[in-house]
Amino acid sequence: MSTPIEPGVQPSAPALLPLLVFLALFFGAGLYFTASGEAMGFYQLHAPVAVLPALALAAWMAWRRGIPAMDTLLGGMGHPNVMLMCLVFLMAGAFATVSKEVGAVDAVVGLGLGALPPALILPGLFVVAGFIALAIGTSMGTIAAVVPVALGVSEAAGLDTGLVLGAVVGGAMFGDNLSIISDTTIAATRSQGCRMADKFRENLRIALPAAVATVILLALLGDTAPTTAPDTLASPWLVLPYVAVLALALAGVNVVVVLGIGLVLAGLMGAWIGEEGYDAISFADDIYTGFLGMIEITLLALLIGGLAALTRANGGLAWLASTIARFARGHTGRRAGETSIAALAAGSDVLTANNTVAILISGDLARDIAVQHGISGRRSASLLDVFSCVMQGLLPYGAQILLAASLAGLSPLAIAGQVYYCWLLALAAIVVMLWPSKQAVVVQPS
Repeated sequence: MSTPIEPGVQPSAPALLPLLVFLALFFGAGLYFTASGEAMGFYQLHAPVAVLPALALAAWMAWRRGIPAMDTLLGGMGHPNVMLMCLVFLMAGAFATVSKEVGAVDAVVGLGLGALPPALILPGLFVVAGFIALAIGTSMGTIAAVVPVALGVSEAAGLDTGLVLGAVVGGAMFGDNLSIISDTTIAATRSQGCRMADKFRENLRIALPAAVATVILLALLGDTAPTTAPDTLASPWLVLPYVAVLALALAGVNVVVVLGIGLVLAGLMGAWIGEEGYDAISFADDIYTGFLGMIEITLLALLIGGLAALTRANGGLAWLASTIARFARGHTGRRAGETSIAALAAGSDVLTANNTVAILISGDLARDIAVQHGISGRRSASLLDVFSCVMQGLLPYGAQILLAASLAGLSPLAIAGQVYYCWLLALAAIVVMLWPSKQAVVVQPS
């Protein structure tokens, strides 16, 4: 069995050391300051600073291997996926700030919160986020659209903000994982040689029980919320920018265009019926304030992109692939093969912090494992998508949680532990993998 994950790259376990250095500094400093009595312990060492020693170590290791370290670093930072993430971060920050300042969020909360019983707020946000992500095929666009209103709901309902955002992120990951137009679904089905409909049905067997369990859990957690509708005089017309963003997203418009239109519409509504004196200067100031609020996440996305590229060039991903390939060769049976595919998807996502990229770079090896162990293409595609989704929804340095945390002004760790859907999705997938089943239809090597 081949290991085609990184052709021409020599596997190297030490290549993973820079990532471990970053995690040790980021988590270690947070835990230390929290134990020392700092209320905001995880804010004392900012993640973009914590990643710098890891970058220096990765660059030095690349130089020792004869790899052009600076070109590799800049190539990773400037990758189109990273640039798109940064643009979405900035536009989402601007839209969230402007819509809040003109009263759009207050209007939505005032109109809708009073009609909802406390137990339905959290499950409602999860379902809405899941539906939007299923329709538009992107968790990032869903989070950017839903979080501003979710923040207003959490404040008015007296709910823990991390719990509310965990429900939104979980719903976004649920919809993205199942959507037939999601880039992760497309990458998984193409790499495993199966039909989209077959992968959807296989995926639904895992994701739907996890989603139902999440809805029940969120209903129980939200039942104690002291929900009261805010006493707001905001005009109902101020809801229009948010409604437009959701409608355009559901229509399949590019997320950057959606946020741009929503931003302009929010500014126009603010000038028309917002607070007196809201003019072009106020609009421009709010846009820039939104940009400033996203600087940390934008910097971290750039630097993590460079670190991932250096880790890959140094052989970290190749080492992971070769290790999993050796395990798969030494064990027979469906469960061993499925465990190998799950570990490959999860490990690749931890190293790249991008579920689509994780599927693309591990797809060929996953297909080889599936052929050797008699696993159908639809099952291997489903496992790739599920376990990359699980990790992406839990990584505190992953784009989804970073975006939600930056919009809310929270530590990513305050959200990561409360994305209950991803924890339950992992549990559901493990149960399905361990459950006795008939021999699958084997995928054929291409």
